[in-house]
Amino acid sequence: MTTEVDYYELLEVERTADDATIKSSYRKLAMKYHPDKNAGCKDSEAKFKAISEAYDCLKDPQKRAAYDRFGHAAFQNGGGGHGGGQGDFGAFSDIFESVFGEFMGGGRGGGRPQRRGADLRYDMEISLEQAFHGHSTDITIDVSGPCDSCNGSGATPGTKAKTCTTCAGHGKVRAQQGFFMVERTCPTCHGAGEVIAEPCRTCRGEGRTDKTKTLKIEIPPGVDEGTRIRLTGEGEAGARGAPAGDLYIFLHVTRHSLYERQGTTLYANAPISFTTASLGGEIRIPGLDGEEHVIKIHAGTQSGREMRHRGAGMPVLQGRGRGDLVVRLEVETPTKLTAKQRELLEEFRKTETGEECPQSSGFFAKLKAALG
Repeated sequence: MTTEVDYYELLEVERTADDATIKSSYRKLAMKYHPDKNAGCKDSEAKFKAISEAYDCLKDPQKRAAYDRFGHAAFQNGGGGHGGGQGDFGAFSDIFESVFGEFMGGGRGGGRPQRRGADLRYDMEISLEQAFHGHSTDITIDVSGPCDSCNGSGATPGTKAKTCTTCAGHGKVRAQQGFFMVERTCPTCHGAGEVIAEPCRTCRGEGRTDKTKTLKIEIPPGVDEGTRIRLTGEGEAGARGAPAGDLYIFLHVTRHSLYERQGTTLYANAPISFTTASLGGEIRIPGLDGEEHVIKIHAGTQSGREMRHRGAGMPVLQGRGRGDLVVRLEVETPTKLTAKQRELLEEFRKTETGEECPQSSGFFAKLKAALG
């Protein structure tokens, strides 16, 4: 079982996006990750290759239709047209035939293309720590699978389906209406091209039954809210041996008590005392990586200032390196003071107002008189 990143997710567009939107998003991402702008950065180079591969598929109407239906499996074994011999081209041709066959008279050799099983969606919650480190877990789903009694054929064991005599296995029949030839689904086999004389008693000829199965899910480090993981062939089984659909895992990252996330950047609010803000010092922030990150505070720091700690953020999904940690400093005002603290602050206030400075005291006396 392999985990593959969805092409639409790579290009940061919805599955319903039009050609112009896909092209615009690709251009923006290509400029961002182009090797010329990121010299020596392997992560950017890998990202650029990935989005280029995704765009090469989705910009072509036929490739996009095949991908929407079969996912990455549509281009395996040379099916994507990147070289290969006649056998590879034939496999890719079969995929297009199954996608467009109903609009083109049924395809080679007659018969209706097998209807692929439905795709399924599974929503999974994970913590920010699990998104940081990656996570391995098991899930249990209820899904239709091939019938064990007939091995998915739909026919009673020892028997098999026979070619429909009404449509000769094409799944469709034609009738002349005036000057036009009208093609309809065969009323005998309902488009299957075959008729099962003795349906399996377990699945009643469907070739599939309801089952419960457990799947192991591997979540890579760096996933974010809404990340989709496709498990090829783990969706609903197709009828009578048709290919199964895919299972999509939609990830939802729960809120963290300390950190907020934007892409690969982590944000944290850190309270500091007004003495630390005034005189300088350092604070320690517990990181998701299990380490304490030391943030140095400069003298005279104001509340709201952001301190960036490079390489302490989230991992890059399917890449190398990590983002940054940004700490927002919040200067706290003490609400309870000891007598000694109050005395020292009163002395500090006198120096601020100039009461202990003869030159300043004259200025403040004049200012007081001017204000009445």
